[in-house]
Order: sequence, then C-alpha cells, then structure tokens
Amino acid sequence: MHSKIRIILADDHAAVRKGIDIWLQRDPRAEVVATASDTESLADRIDRFPCDIVISDIGMRGIDGESNAIAFLRRFLRQPERPRLIVVTMIAQPQMLAGLLDLGADALVDKRDCMESLNQAMVAVIGGDRFVSMHADALLKSHIENKPSQAGVLSAREWEVLQLYAGGMSLISIADRLERSIKTIGTQRRNAMRKLGLETEVQLLNYLRQIGLA
Repeated sequence: MHSKIRIILADDHAAVRKGIDIWLQRDPRAEVVATASDTESLADRIDRFPCDIVISDIGMRGIDGESNAIAFLRRFLRQPERPRLIVVTMIAQPQMLAGLLDLGADALVDKRDCMESLNQAMVAVIGGDRFVSMHADALLKSHIENKPSQAGVLSAREWEVLQLYAGGMSLISIADRLERSIKTIGTQRRNAMRKLGLETEVQLLNYLRQIGLA
C-alpha cells in the first residue's frame, strides 16, 4: 500500500467538501487526491486518480439524471477491484441506510458524526472491516427486520413530482403544471416513497428536508 491513504472526496456542497478536506489534512495517514461536486465529476475522478477510499454523499444528482448517486454507486460497488466506499450522509431513513449496506458500502457516516468518525471509518475500511458511525448505528437498530431495505433511485418523473411537492405545490397543482392526471401524480409520489422506504407524510417531509429540498 502507498505511504498515505489516498482519498477521493465527493459532495455537492462546497462547504462540506472543504470542511472534510481540511479535517483529513490533519491526519498524516491521509491524502485527498481529488474532490468532486457531483456524480459525473466523481466518475471522472475515479477514472483519473488512483485511490484507496472514496468518501461520497449520496444526495448528488445521478449521471443520467437520476434523483441521487445510488445508481452510480451500485455499479461502482459491483467492480471486483475497487476502492473502499465510505458514504457520508444526512439521510436518516433506516431502510435506506440498510439498503446502502446491502449494496456493499464499506462504511456509513452520519454527517452529525462526521469529523469524529471519519478517521475511524478510514482505518476500519482499509483494514477490511465495516464501520457505522454512532447516529447511523442508532438508526439502523431501529430498522424493522421484516421491512425490506431500500436504496432506491427514482425515475425522472417521480423525482420531478417530489421536487415540486417539496416546493409547496399541492398534487392538484402539480398535475396541472405537468399536464398529468391527479391519479398519475399520486401514483408517482407513492412509488417514490416506496422506493425510498418512506411510509408516512412526516417521513417524506423529513426526507425532503434532509436532502435540502424543503
């Protein structure tokens, strides 16, 4: 292994990227070799910069217009030889977190735990272990076992409906705006919630706040 642990860091919020970058620079074991602001640039950095760990948010828009980076990360995790993946997220949905582990993420770090846990996560995954930070672990322990894990990617139309809904529009107004029936809009919202492991209106609103839409 190289003398330092090489890291690619991806987050669509510049302040978060900068904060994590500055924190990691304090650790003599770590070297941030590249940063990315979206999923497309993350894919580019992974191709161009050899690394040992990818630290990535999942809330970034997907390469093909998906609602998040999960479709790309799913493909990334299927590679037989790949860097370790540490997911850093504000998502507080147990089913989605469980789904990320099912996909093969090597570590989950809740952003509330970020600075205290990143170094631990880095050492753990390099050593071949899995790591889950304190808040993420508490959420996972609340996950009901008979409910399926979810790490879903919304269709473009489902994502469009959620964006408008997050902006305060009613289902009727969304139907008028998109020239679809109210039944279709309702179905698309329900499908989006199912893919995200959300069951109630409160959970949906919390999720939209967590990803910065509401």
